[in-house]
Amino acid sequence: MTLPGTWRFVIIPRRGSQLHPWHVPSFPVKKLGARQFGAGRRRARLARLSAMQIQPFRIEQYFGKYEFTAKYLLSSSDAESRTVQELLDLEPGSHERLLKHWCGYTESPGAPALREVISGMYRGVRPEDVLVMAATEEGIFVLYHALLSPGDHVIVETPCYESALEVARSTGARVSEWPRSEENGWAHDLAALEKLIQPNTKIIYVNTPHNPTGLVMPASVFEQVRSLAASRGVIFFCDEVYRELEHDPADRLPAACEVYERAVSLGSMSKTYGLPGLRLGWLVSKDADILRRCLELKYYTTICTSAPSEFLSALALRHRQVLVERNREIVLRNLPLLDSFFERRSDLFEWVKPNASPIGFVRYKPQRDVLSFCEDVVGNAGVLLLPGTVYDQPRHIRFGYGRRNMPEALAQFSAYLSAHSGFGVTAP
Repeated sequence: MTLPGTWRFVIIPRRGSQLHPWHVPSFPVKKLGARQFGAGRRRARLARLSAMQIQPFRIEQYFGKYEFTAKYLLSSSDAESRTVQELLDLEPGSHERLLKHWCGYTESPGAPALREVISGMYRGVRPEDVLVMAATEEGIFVLYHALLSPGDHVIVETPCYESALEVARSTGARVSEWPRSEENGWAHDLAALEKLIQPNTKIIYVNTPHNPTGLVMPASVFEQVRSLAASRGVIFFCDEVYRELEHDPADRLPAACEVYERAVSLGSMSKTYGLPGLRLGWLVSKDADILRRCLELKYYTTICTSAPSEFLSALALRHRQVLVERNREIVLRNLPLLDSFFERRSDLFEWVKPNASPIGFVRYKPQRDVLSFCEDVVGNAGVLLLPGTVYDQPRHIRFGYGRRNMPEALAQFSAYLSAHSGFGVTAP
């Protein structure tokens, strides 16, 4: 039973799933007057949150099951990480400053020094255009729930990181998918996007460089998506967590927030910079009202981010070229090995070779269930792959090649295939 004045979050199992509904424990919420919480829109938004229904997060469920027990990670979406000591070594005196860093509350929009360094990563962006988040997951959740209401419409590029789709649905807004397919090389169908736009379309979400394909949106497509959004006053929500890890820096697109007033760029410490343990991300927009509304909701999620994480993130971003160059070097060393492997095992695999990020999306040719195949690989070889079923792509597997030990993981996977040639795979 949910008591009055509590929130109730319900996870709804997918059709055909063996999962059962489960409820996050209810948290008492003090009854708020109009002055404390504000009238109208914000109170209605909190009421919707109290009845939010959302699907299980399949990607994170799968990683939660295997990521910390599998010996080899051949599907990770982040680049090689670093130790705290390695970060501190980037800047003389930082070790002493960290030890003296105050561990009290931080400013809800983010520490001024951190917002300053983040703003410097973008053209024409001020520190006040930056809202720091406790990882990009909070950014996705807060932006959707701050800006969408039942009756609104949102368009989401798919396949995508699952929260970009499911959190949008959880707001009560109607969601249309803008699908891409391997059959045409994961090309973007702009005519289809234009047909999806409705009078009540509030947000268009895209992700470039793209998870799971590892492809950069072509510049001409990016400009046309921006133009479509701008011509209708639609918010352009661009997930840019792999920005700066283009394999050729010449392919880098402008950030969406640089080219459109009502765009929001989503950034992260996790992917390109390989620092997911800091749990820090950000939203950047020149539209002050968008950030204000997101901040209002952030007061109900995390209030502020971790003081040590803000310190280490600001330090890392001041030296981000060091991080990026090391990670790009690893990616460019590993990618030819993986590409050659798929050429040798073309009986089993085919892909559109990525041009950014440390991930790629590979078609699995045998008529065998992808989920059972990936579970057999991790169970018998200790190699973790991500089945495309978590993206609603049941013939694909996501591979990651951003780790130093990728060649070792790939050798282990190759040995598994050779040893299991009679179980849905063929010998090379």
